[in-house]
Amino acid sequence: MPAELSERLVELFRWIDPGPASDHLVSDVAGWWRDPAVLAELGPALVAPFRAARPTVVVAPAVTGLILGPLAATALGVGFAPAYKAGDGRVPAGPVSWAQSRPDFRGRRVRLGVRDADLGRGDRVLVVDDWLTTGAQVRATHAICAARGAEVLGTAVVVRDCPPETAAELRLHALLDAARLSPEPPIDLHEG
Repeated sequence: MPAELSERLVELFRWIDPGPASDHLVSDVAGWWRDPAVLAELGPALVAPFRAARPTVVVAPAVTGLILGPLAATALGVGFAPAYKAGDGRVPAGPVSWAQSRPDFRGRRVRLGVRDADLGRGDRVLVVDDWLTTGAQVRATHAICAARGAEVLGTAVVVRDCPPETAAELRLHALLDAARLSPEPPIDLHEG
């Protein structure tokens, strides 16, 4: 990955304090989507290590995956299959294979589904997402792929914030380590 892209991702990233009702900061990646050079480079950078394995489809969980997935798919010249979140208002048409995630970093469990028509036996899948901490949603996406007879080649994310064993298990390629996005100076959310 070009060092310029890495630096630009760091420059355009922000942490936001959502207010007194929250005990954590929220990541703001909107700057990434506004920069046309970043958009042009994200897909090729995410897929580079997987290109030789010849994926046939990119699968990505909603919501940010709905941006990154098509960028990665376009860079590979393959199709894209979204993994919908149950209860988010989007209802996929036709039969859907569902999987329940483990608890994420906030303790939430998410039910993800991919339309059966979009993923099948013989597909070689690259899973793409923006940020990986626990791997809960990515593991659920992998489970859907396995249930449909598809082979997961690996996972590509923009930001890795997980232990090395999780990265190894999910065959993870990340463009940035979360440590590069730490708030400076440290923010005290409980300050009066």
